[in-house]
Amino acid sequence: MLSATGIYQQYGDRILFDRVTFTIGSRDKVGLVGRNGAGKSTMLKIIAGDVSPDEGKVQRESGSTLGFLHQEMDMPTGNTVMEETLTAFAHIQEMEDRLEALNKEMEVRTDYSSESYSEMLEEFTHLTERFALVGGITIEAEAERVLKGLGFESKDFSRQTTEFSGGWQMRIELAKMLLQRPDYLLLDEPTNHLDIESIIWLENWLASYSGAVITISHDKQFLDNVTNRTLEIELGNVYDYKAGYSKYVELQAERREKAEAAYLNQQKVIADKERTISRFMAKATKTKMAQSMQKQLDKIERIELDVTDNAVMNLRFPPAPRSGAITLKAKHVTKTYGKLNVLRGVDIKVDRGDRVAFVGQNGQGKTTLAKILIGKLPATAGEVELGHNVSVGYYAQNQSDALDGNKTLLETMEEASPPEMRTRLRTILGAFLFSGEDQDKKVMVLSGGERARLALACMLLRPFNLLVLDEPTNHLDMASKDMLKSALMDYDGTLLVVSHDREFLAELTERTIEFRDHRLYEHLGDVNTFLEKRQLDDMRSVELEKPKLNGHAPAAPPPRVTLDPDTQRRLEKDIANAERKIERLESEIKAIHLAMSDPSFYDDAAQVTSVTDKLKGKQEELARVMESWEEASMVLEG
Repeated sequence: MLSATGIYQQYGDRILFDRVTFTIGSRDKVGLVGRNGAGKSTMLKIIAGDVSPDEGKVQRESGSTLGFLHQEMDMPTGNTVMEETLTAFAHIQEMEDRLEALNKEMEVRTDYSSESYSEMLEEFTHLTERFALVGGITIEAEAERVLKGLGFESKDFSRQTTEFSGGWQMRIELAKMLLQRPDYLLLDEPTNHLDIESIIWLENWLASYSGAVITISHDKQFLDNVTNRTLEIELGNVYDYKAGYSKYVELQAERREKAEAAYLNQQKVIADKERTISRFMAKATKTKMAQSMQKQLDKIERIELDVTDNAVMNLRFPPAPRSGAITLKAKHVTKTYGKLNVLRGVDIKVDRGDRVAFVGQNGQGKTTLAKILIGKLPATAGEVELGHNVSVGYYAQNQSDALDGNKTLLETMEEASPPEMRTRLRTILGAFLFSGEDQDKKVMVLSGGERARLALACMLLRPFNLLVLDEPTNHLDMASKDMLKSALMDYDGTLLVVSHDREFLAELTERTIEFRDHRLYEHLGDVNTFLEKRQLDDMRSVELEKPKLNGHAPAAPPPRVTLDPDTQRRLEKDIANAERKIERLESEIKAIHLAMSDPSFYDDAAQVTSVTDKLKGKQEELARVMESWEEASMVLEG
């Protein structure tokens, strides 16, 4: 078991952790959640021992091992992908080297009856058994399996690690960590640089992992599929929920609602008692009684409401200048890197006001085409033309990484700003939750999510009528993702977005372009319409599907089912019964809430417990009936 006790961490005037305590079991799968800048990455560093807290300590059982995949890493140079991955088995390779040395020694020695020869044989036998026991014979096969699961191909194994981008180097580090199988595995945003196929593979690996996992992620589906417990960091406190992410969201709302109701009820009781005490104190005959009541009131354990961080960035895109009817068009675009063919003679036309999503497996050319279309990358062949008066706003995958860490936030904005916007920079930073002294911080001290917010703020300093976003939700917390989507829904220009996030894409775009087998396949409608046409239930299935032959049309949508008269009547009856139950339950719940609003209700502790349990039962029953009603209605409507 790993225990964190009384952790206190302060940076300047800001208290990051206010003496928090929690434990992690040896098989727990924990999601660490919270707003950008709440301290999630710092908490992982404290658990790993990379950062020492101002107060408190972290302990784990003697001899246990810990692996930490963090966002900043320094990959050694001089090794191939396979060589670097096999460093995870350093202890096994040392055994192999010793066995080889012993084997050579046995070939030349002839003193078979000597004591030293006998000792050498004993060591050789022992090491051989241990080597087989720890899997020394199969380490390369195991390394290959993990590397392929994370998206590498066999031809990549002999390439130098320096030939790969930071995202792919992170995969090598992740592979090493998974192969080491530490007792406690700490992962900071492991899905940011993975494609969907690799994310699914990682989910399956972690779900059956024998040790404890503590992960930070803004991928809701990943958290739901991997974790069974959630630690929420909020304004210096840590709240522990024995549930995965989606259930945690429900429990969090329920906890806050109950706490607020209990607080308001107690405040009403206290106010009533204080008024009574004031009246009695004014009468000499009742002074003693008033003093007695005051003592009782002083003994009441006061309910305190936890302060919650509900601040959200105020994101609005500037009005789009009018462009020509055609925003961009490309004909017969081909892109190759040496012998690698990424795009092969693709065509695309985007009209003013179009909202387009690029979807598909990593490596199929989504980012490449986006860059070619706006002139950030030359095509190997083909023609690209931007329309009349088109101005481009571009957010790259690594946009936040390109910021200069030595500049302050305000200096960063000043560098990106046209002269006419200079007087508004502090106001804009405040709208992105950077206020007061925060604006004079160095960029290097910001979390990944805070850097992403700053990069978005820089992008909004100039008006544009073509907005190209490449994986814009990387590093953003859940609230910031929702705010970005809301702002994009109101954006009046042309939108082109590359993303694997189905929830983010839903209803955001009207055309979906699938990248498959070096070509483009267009589908009208948003990502959900696209998925329905393909008879696939989520984006992950789309990206795992094997490439089909060029030109094959997508599968037709399933036909509408016609219900027989008896089934239709039964469903209509079920719906009517459910609606009556819903009405009755809502009335009963309302009556209970009314009773609980009376201050005298809380005088009887047994009654409070009984009625609270009854209320919970009614609410759960209402949820079940609502679900049944929804299912029956959906079937009836086809």
